[in-house]
Amino acid sequence: MAKTQAQKLIANNKKAYHDYFIEQTYEAGLSLAGTEVKSLRLGQCSIKEAFITIDSRRNVWIQRMHINPYEKGNLFNKDPLRTRQLLLHQSEINQIAGQIKLKGYTVVPLKVYLKGSLVKLEIGLARGKKLYDKRADIAKKDQQREAQREFKVRNVG
Repeated sequence: MAKTQAQKLIANNKKAYHDYFIEQTYEAGLSLAGTEVKSLRLGQCSIKEAFITIDSRRNVWIQRMHINPYEKGNLFNKDPLRTRQLLLHQSEINQIAGQIKLKGYTVVPLKVYLKGSLVKLEIGLARGKKLYDKRADIAKKDQQREAQREFKVRNVG
């Protein structure tokens, strides 16, 4: 029997869901230094400003992902905003690169989490939202919140 591995969420990118339609998601590993992993286990990470690029040699990189320096790491600490490599299968990289080239998608980081003892990053193939799409989403959320409130009042009273 396969054991289910617990996932501990480290960082979430809520803004990505607000700004983009997420078409497909992928799970990628991260190439990290030891002190960065220790810092991530303490939940010291931000991906709000991060973005993902694919270079000419088909390597996938995440840039501007901020991992706070580990407080006991002294000289072993790396630059908090350094570019880190993402670990994906070559077929997934080819698929993502093809979608970016043909259909004009972009790749955004969605969340960073621990899966067992490994640090994983969920990335999404995304299409940008227009302003009216964002307004429609906000209106829909307000409507759901209001319906939930009415339901709660009706059942309590």
